[in-house]
Amino acid sequence: MHSAVVFWDVDTQVDFMRADGKLYVPDAEAIIPNLKALTDCAHARGIRIIASADDHVSGHRELSPGPDFRETFPEHCMRGTRGQAKIPETRLREPLLVQPDPEDPAILADRVRAHPGDILFNKHWFDVFTNANVEPVLGVLNPRHIVLYGVAQDVCDRYAVEGLRTRRADIALYVVRDAMRPIDPVAGERLLRQWSDEGVHIVETNDVVTGGLLDSLIAA
Repeated sequence: MHSAVVFWDVDTQVDFMRADGKLYVPDAEAIIPNLKALTDCAHARGIRIIASADDHVSGHRELSPGPDFRETFPEHCMRGTRGQAKIPETRLREPLLVQPDPEDPAILADRVRAHPGDILFNKHWFDVFTNANVEPVLGVLNPRHIVLYGVAQDVCDRYAVEGLRTRRADIALYVVRDAMRPIDPVAGERLLRQWSDEGVHIVETNDVVTGGLLDSLIAA
C-alpha cells in the first residue's frame, strides 16, 4: 500500500448518484464511469481510498421537511436504506468503518496501522471533519498527496477541500473536475477557479489514470 498518495471519495452514494435517488445531484450519473476508473486505478495500484458517507437518522441537523437546499435538505442517505449505500462502481476494498464519535487515539492509530484496506468515515453533516476521527487518521497515514473526487462539488466536496487546506496545508491536493458534479453549476465553476488560485491542482480523470500524474506522485 502506497502511503504517499491516497484517493479521497466524497459521498458517492445511491441517493446522490442515481437519478432515482432521494437527493440526486444533477448529471451525477454521467461521472460514474470516471468514478469507476479512479476506484479501479487505486485498487490496481495499491493506493488506499479514504471515503466519506452520509449516515442519517431522523433529527440530524441537515434534514428538514422544509429544506432551504443550502443548510438543510430533505431526508436522504437514511441509515440502512438502499440510498445510503455506495454505488457498486466505487465499492471499497475491505473498508475500515470509522464512526463520528471520538475514539481513543492510541487504539484508533493501532486499528489504522493494522488495516490493509480502504477507510470509510461515516458522517452526520456535510463536513467530513465533523467526524472527530478524521484528523487523527490523517495523522497516522500522513499522505503527501490527496486525489479528491465525488459529490456534491459545492457542498460536501467544498467542505472536504477547504477542511483539508485549513488543517493540512502540507498535503498537495488534486481535485478531479470531471469526477465531480455540483448542485449549482455556476457555484461549481467559481469554486474551481478559487481552488486553483489557492494552489489546489485541478486535474482530469485521464491525468490520474493514464496520464502519468499518479506515477509522478508516487515517486515524489
